[in-house]
Amino acid sequence: MIPQQKPQTVSKDILKKIYLPRPDWSHKGNFGHVLVIGGSRKYSGSPAFAALAAYRSGSDLVTIAAPERAANTIATFSPDMITEPLDGDYLNPKHLKPILEIAKSADSVVIGGGIERRPETFSLVHSLLTSVKIPCVIDADAVQAVVNSPVILFGRPFVITPHQREFQALTREDPTLEINHRTEIVKLFAQRLRTTILLKGHTDIISDGEKTFHNNTGNPNMTKGGTGDTLAGICGAILGMKFDPLTAACAAAYINGAAGDLASKEKGPGLLASDLLDKIPLVIK
Repeated sequence: MIPQQKPQTVSKDILKKIYLPRPDWSHKGNFGHVLVIGGSRKYSGSPAFAALAAYRSGSDLVTIAAPERAANTIATFSPDMITEPLDGDYLNPKHLKPILEIAKSADSVVIGGGIERRPETFSLVHSLLTSVKIPCVIDADAVQAVVNSPVILFGRPFVITPHQREFQALTREDPTLEINHRTEIVKLFAQRLRTTILLKGHTDIISDGEKTFHNNTGNPNMTKGGTGDTLAGICGAILGMKFDPLTAACAAAYINGAAGDLASKEKGPGLLASDLLDKIPLVIK
């Protein structure tokens, strides 16, 4: 293993770096446009959570590109939503051109929530990540889409947000629950892939291969589906504000976990991912 410098702990001070007072003459677009790509016939909640979390984290605009049923369902959730319905029930290579067209006006991409594990969908993810020129958050099934072609990650301004099983699929290594081992292995593979990895867990471990951080916000009531999607949306928003991937990943982990801690005080084991959304501005404030 590579000699491991002592990791730092993410603190609320990171938010002071990101959330500075906004100039009086700010206008729409100054603080980022996030493109969320996700969803399928079965799943519409994942991209919706990511989009709403991005808005709550300060993004000016969020566009969701999703298969038609998912996009139309998401459009009913809130009048804030901008959706781009794509033909069919699942993402596939024919959607590459319209998605890249939307990406021309975006500052960051969040991809993976609810896309499902289908060969045609994985083909789209591969082509998109190869072609896109802006920072990306690679989440959920999009992580699975790149396990056989990690070369497309090398040196790119990406944040990969796997949980333990997704990390194991990507690296062929199973991180134990021992914190030092997890820390070493995340740093090792971030260095090999030359990108930023955020391994989610009781302690989130974030590394770009050079610097490594631990995040200790969050709690066991956040095991509900959707809390990873809110994390991805927060990270996409901060990337869209032009912060580097390591800063974005650290801040997103802190905010998402702290929002979950606030929600858990009220909801306990009944916490839902939607409970985090209104807590995000409180954490930032």
